[in-house]
Amino acid sequence: MTENAQPRYAVYYAPPAEGGLWRLAQHWLGRDCETGEALEQPALDGWRAAEIAAATASPRHYGFHATLKAPFRLASGVRLAALENAVADFAARRRPFLTPPLKVSAIGSFIAVTLSAPTPQMQTLADDAVQEFDPLRAPLTEAEIARRLKAGLTPRQEELLRRWGYPYVEEEFRFHMTLTGSFAACGIGAERRERLQSQLAALFRPVLAEPVPVGEICLYSQADSDSPFRLARRFGFGAARAEGDPAQGQITA
Repeated sequence: MTENAQPRYAVYYAPPAEGGLWRLAQHWLGRDCETGEALEQPALDGWRAAEIAAATASPRHYGFHATLKAPFRLASGVRLAALENAVADFAARRRPFLTPPLKVSAIGSFIAVTLSAPTPQMQTLADDAVQEFDPLRAPLTEAEIARRLKAGLTPRQEELLRRWGYPYVEEEFRFHMTLTGSFAACGIGAERRERLQSQLAALFRPVLAEPVPVGEICLYSQADSDSPFRLARRFGFGAARAEGDPAQGQITA
């Protein structure tokens, strides 16, 4: 089986399913990543529906999330049940916390929801996820490494890529939940880019005003490289689960 035909998994943060941020972001991206249902995208002044669909194509494929452990194939001999058990154990040892209010920002060549202030607890969560799930990850192939290097990485990012399978970890980690693809890939120039960021800031402002609870992590799955990622299961943190919030759902891929 080629690498493109193998399933991949990722450990992500996703906002609470009952919250306004989750509902709005799913509609903005145009797909419910839990059910797979296509959703009507909000209209923005000055943008055609086809332009919005193109601008959100890449994040729609991955589903709304913030990366903790980037997508990976399972290591030889590792079964899906072992990954599920590892994520459940990891979550059971965590305590819920709150982030500061979020904001809409431009990060390099795309727009995302980001933290309004540094949050050491989020950094720790990401660092621990990168390290603890790594033994379950199949090594990157040389082709996968080459594709990453084409994007242009610093020497430190290349070092992290080869060690952990992803270049944006440890001190390179920046919490973000992506709202658009690359401006260049979408054909969006500087002037329209600033306008889109302003419009998205206004669109999301009502759901970003309050601190965001972090009380669970999610396992996302992808049947093969062409299939969109699905949110397969939510795993509540230890204190939340003790209060009657068990992990929900089943793996769908």
